[in-house]
Amino acid sequence: RALALRRDRIDYDALPPSLRTTAVEPGDKRYAKVRSTYMRTGAPGLVLRPQAAGEVADALGFAREQDVPLAVRSGGHGIGGRSTNDGGIVIDLAALDGIEVLDPERGRIRLGPGARWGHVARALQPYGLAISSGDYGDVGVGGLATAGGLGFLARRHGLTIDRVTAAEVVLADGTVVRADADTHPELLWAVRGAGANFGIVTALELDAYPLRDVVFSVMRFDGSAVASLLERWGEVVEAAPRELTSFLYAFAQRSGPPAVRLLNVFAGDDAEAAIETLTPLLGIGPLLDQQARLAPYAAIVPPADAQHYGSPEQPLISNGLAARLTPELSERLATGLRTRVAPWVAVRAVGGAVNDVDPAATAYAHRHQQFNVSSVGLGASEDDFHAHWDDLRPHLDGLYTSFETDRRPERLRDAFPGDTLAELRRLKARFDPGGVFDQNFPIAPAAEAEGRRAVGRAA
Repeated sequence: RALALRRDRIDYDALPPSLRTTAVEPGDKRYAKVRSTYMRTGAPGLVLRPQAAGEVADALGFAREQDVPLAVRSGGHGIGGRSTNDGGIVIDLAALDGIEVLDPERGRIRLGPGARWGHVARALQPYGLAISSGDYGDVGVGGLATAGGLGFLARRHGLTIDRVTAAEVVLADGTVVRADADTHPELLWAVRGAGANFGIVTALELDAYPLRDVVFSVMRFDGSAVASLLERWGEVVEAAPRELTSFLYAFAQRSGPPAVRLLNVFAGDDAEAAIETLTPLLGIGPLLDQQARLAPYAAIVPPADAQHYGSPEQPLISNGLAARLTPELSERLATGLRTRVAPWVAVRAVGGAVNDVDPAATAYAHRHQQFNVSSVGLGASEDDFHAHWDDLRPHLDGLYTSFETDRRPERLRDAFPGDTLAELRRLKARFDPGGVFDQNFPIAPAAEAEGRRAVGRAA
């Protein structure tokens, strides 16, 4: 019965010896625990679970010989659901979960892509180090640290990719290379923001920074006038010291006005300065509850180690970046909540140190915006949700790939504007000309003539 569940177009008998004992097929008792992601129920034909970079190369070589989709998974928390598939192969990097502090004085650390950020924060705490890493400790290192990394410390310390100094990458042809400032610097540039297109990252080196305790604040508001609340919150955050990073979540309730919740982090242990910084937020709308505490950074992003079983319905999630929360944008977000076409909205502050970085320094070029706006279409039709976001996009500028399920070609240009996309296409032609990595915002390689023109311009 187990063998009967094998999927077509996968030569199971040709699986390399290095992968046989850890591979999981649909008939395996372990299958339920590895088939899905946080948001999407998957049905892959085979899940490969390499234990080292060499085995990742073996897995990739085998997958390339099969005529099925390929997905690569680190933590499995990607809300777009692109790290699983139906009938294809998943290369699951969960076993590559090492966390090493290479140089405590400089803050240099080495992480495996399968490590979870909550475990990273906990491992760095004894050294008095931290690194910004999203807003949930169960997120895997690999996906976040190659897409961007919008985290609780972003306004003070930048994106996660801004701290990446080196990457070990398995390329499309199975070669394992190191990318850093001296070796393959152009690949490191691409990995920091578009890594899913260029290989399988098996290790990352990053520079953490000294940070022990932070002030963590939670505030709840009545969202009866959610549009004006959004505007006022945006104005307060923009004017605040960059030690403050604030995330706003608004969601429609079964009855009554939307609920609004703020998660605020003051990146430091100066309680008086934190109180002075947080107090203006209390006046953005009718306050229902608030609390604040001094805590280690690791305590606010604890690891959950959750099993992911996904949902049978495909997620609808879209996002964009904004320089300001204008009245027009805020009112349209409020309309999505009111009509329930987008009943869950998140607005994450960026700016500050994120915007100190040259837009050309990484493949993530969005360095002037102050906010990331996203919403989830729970229960909405895909057409209605896309129409809502088509109405929003003229008021936005840019896109973060980790919060997007819209596969229309316009989204690629939103994510990688202008010269960034042109350079990524040139590098794609060099590192993955056959488009092996084509499941996560795939970038088409530049034609040979385009590549020659780019070289000529550079010269």
